[in-house]
Amino acid sequence: MQTGLLTVEDEDRPASAASYGSVNVQERVTTLVKLFKARTVRKKEKLMDPDESEEDSPQTSPAKAPPPPPPEEDKDISAPVEEEEEEEYWDFYGYPIKILKLPKMPPLPSWLQTIVDYRFPSSIDPYTDLVYVVWLFFVMMAWNWNVWLIPVRWAFPYQTADNIYWWLLMDYTCDLIYITDILVFQPRLEFVRGGDIVCDKKDMRDNYMTTERFKMDCVSMFPMEIFYYFTGVNSLLRFPRLLKYMAFFEFNDRLEAVMKKAYIYRVILTTSYLLYSLHINACLFYWGSDYEGLGSTKWVYNGKGNSYIRCYYFAVKTLITIGGLPDPTTVFEITFQLVNYFVGVFAFSIMIGQMRDVVGAATAGQNYYRACMDNTIKYMTSYHIPTEVQNRVKTWYDYTWKIQGMLDEQELLIQLPDKMRMDMAVDVNYSIVSKVALFQGCDRQMIFDMLMRLKSVVYLPGDFVCKKGEIGREMYIIKQGEVQVVGGPDLKTVFVTIRAGSVFGEISLLAGGGGNRRTANVMAHGFANLFILDKRDLSDILVHYPESQKLLRKKAKKMLTKDKKPEEKAEVKETAEVIPDRPETPKLFKAALVITEQAGIKGTFAKLKEGYKPAETESSGLPIPPPSPMVHRRSPIPPTDAQVEDDEDAVSETTDSMMLIRMTRRHKGEELLSVEQKPGDEEEEMEKK
Repeated sequence: MQTGLLTVEDEDRPASAASYGSVNVQERVTTLVKLFKARTVRKKEKLMDPDESEEDSPQTSPAKAPPPPPPEEDKDISAPVEEEEEEEYWDFYGYPIKILKLPKMPPLPSWLQTIVDYRFPSSIDPYTDLVYVVWLFFVMMAWNWNVWLIPVRWAFPYQTADNIYWWLLMDYTCDLIYITDILVFQPRLEFVRGGDIVCDKKDMRDNYMTTERFKMDCVSMFPMEIFYYFTGVNSLLRFPRLLKYMAFFEFNDRLEAVMKKAYIYRVILTTSYLLYSLHINACLFYWGSDYEGLGSTKWVYNGKGNSYIRCYYFAVKTLITIGGLPDPTTVFEITFQLVNYFVGVFAFSIMIGQMRDVVGAATAGQNYYRACMDNTIKYMTSYHIPTEVQNRVKTWYDYTWKIQGMLDEQELLIQLPDKMRMDMAVDVNYSIVSKVALFQGCDRQMIFDMLMRLKSVVYLPGDFVCKKGEIGREMYIIKQGEVQVVGGPDLKTVFVTIRAGSVFGEISLLAGGGGNRRTANVMAHGFANLFILDKRDLSDILVHYPESQKLLRKKAKKMLTKDKKPEEKAEVKETAEVIPDRPETPKLFKAALVITEQAGIKGTFAKLKEGYKPAETESSGLPIPPPSPMVHRRSPIPPTDAQVEDDEDAVSETTDSMMLIRMTRRHKGEELLSVEQKPGDEEEEMEKK
């Protein structure tokens, strides 16, 4: 067999250039294989023990001394082995250039990473997208800048040549927000057309351009600033910016939909309306004072102190009609004051009425609770309900309202469509009902339908949820609190405590035939909030789910028989009967005995039994009992031998000849007993007559 390795015999041969090159290549290949094998072992050990450093890993020692440096042509083979993965080189016209690796950046915070990864959506849902609500906040702030500060800059001397650039910077920043809203956000708002949500870019843009809001937005951005060239920087030229008021009201609607207590924001909003009306009046008062001349009369502003604060104080006294103002002297002052009074009365009354509506809407639930409680107390008082019961009723009202915020959840949910009610019931109650072993494996839709029938009930401490022996018509699911299974003579012994998330009474839903009585006393330990499922509701649901109904009945039967001990079966032949039980006396024979006792004769049947000789007794050779002392009368027809053996009748007559007793043999060993009453002498004479 030929191999590529040199043998001992070939060592004495002169080595040619080709053979020398072959030996050198083989040695390099062997070395490469060993190095790769050692590297594989180190990587394997590093994976198995990551904490162990690479330098501590065992290295394979070479079999022999390292070979001499390789020739120039073998550099490309040895390079991957000499250089580890940590260092990379780039070949630049035959010169290796080391590539430096940049250090890894530390991970960004989660909120900053969210901003970096955010991509602007192609369509925006105006009702549920929180990003759109945040953007509306900036638009609303830009609108409020114009609404509040345009009158101030026009009336008061707060805009000067020194700070004009800051005012213009804020103005144009607000204009930029307006333009961004018109070009970026509004054309991406989804809308409903024919019941379908439209998300196409062209359709959304066309829909926005056909709305009234687009027209108002365009008018609000009309460049009135070009007149600055003629009038100077006059803030009244920015009055069109106030036409973007729709963004303000839209923000209010979206924010109220997001907030849990929206009435707080409504109160703040109504208060801001009142403050803004006072703000406008203060600006008009300073303008009127400046028109008349500051300090020219007692009525106008005298120019001392903070001008805005003093004018605002005048506006408050005027609109709220507090009084104590100096009397106007000129026609302008009188006209201004009259308009102020009329506007103040109407504006202030409107604000007070709106505030009353907001507060009334916020406390509507509380008022309903108080009305229900007052009516209940009035009813209990009129019917002289005991004080202890009244206190428990009041406690129930207080606790139910504190926990639920309402007295009956069904009154609130009944206004919603069935689909939404089901979604809410699934989110609230499915996690609890899914733990009930009785409903495991049932149709999922059946469980959803059942969740809509659950009713929430609050039990006070010491209330009995159910008592032993009652007819069970409900299943109970503990939502909050604890209940205890009690017993004993005084019902004070606690057998077990059932906590939140547990279920009891589920067998009563499917038990029938009198097997649905409660087997224990269950009492609330503290305040307990329970879900109740009525048996009738479950029956109405199972009509549409026959497979689930079969499964539930099977599980209920198994649960009913789980705790019962199997009855001990009597052994078939445990002991042999030595003396069998005496058979019961036939009813007909008892009747005959009663009749004979009424006739005054006793022992007749006993003697008849002794005188009666059945054919089986004679033929069997057994001893025959002695003849009866009674008189026997045979049938008048002389019987034949066969008749004597088979059809012979035994007749017995009482001593007073009032009754005739006959016993006749029938086929298959049966006997017929007949009792006849003979007519008396008087009856015979009457028959002869």
